[in-house]
Amino acid sequence: MKDIIAKNFKESSLLIQQTGELFTEEIIKISLAIIDAYERNNKILIAGNGGSAADSQHISGELVNKFYHERKALSAISLSTDTSVITSWANDKHYDYVFERQVEAHGKPGDILIVISTSGNSQNLVNAVHKAREMKMITISLLGKSGGRLKGLCDYEIIVPSQDTPRIQEAHQVIYHTICEIVEKAFLK
Repeated sequence: MKDIIAKNFKESSLLIQQTGELFTEEIIKISLAIIDAYERNNKILIAGNGGSAADSQHISGELVNKFYHERKALSAISLSTDTSVITSWANDKHYDYVFERQVEAHGKPGDILIVISTSGNSQNLVNAVHKAREMKMITISLLGKSGGRLKGLCDYEIIVPSQDTPRIQEAHQVIYHTICEIVEKAFLK
């Protein structure tokens, strides 16, 4: 057990440090894009499956409520939370289109879609990105492994350099917490 604990903590901390060093500039660019969108009264839509769905909800909570400081609410919608929409559309059409449909319903030009996927191969996220781009939205992806089918589709992307799903998810959390902190500081008055 101690070996597993030591290995996991060491791997996670090394990967997080490496990811921060590799993607400092991209994190800054993403943060500035989100700040700019909010300054233009746009909103953020976030989508993911499984653990990444939980991450999308986590990001939405940090932006709508607060991260560290009291400030105005920032509009963010996790597309994985409306079970009636997801299950009815998956039942009537196909699960591959549950996020695309919500992007169509909630998105507008200048809004931002953030997709989170450790593999980058989720078809429902690929379809959502295509719909967002068609609608002139800004797209951001947090990926892992090779980037999968989402690699190169978004305006901004971070591909965590790992093949290990739990380690990728841990790095994603540090990335989006950092972005949320930067964004929040821009709206403290």
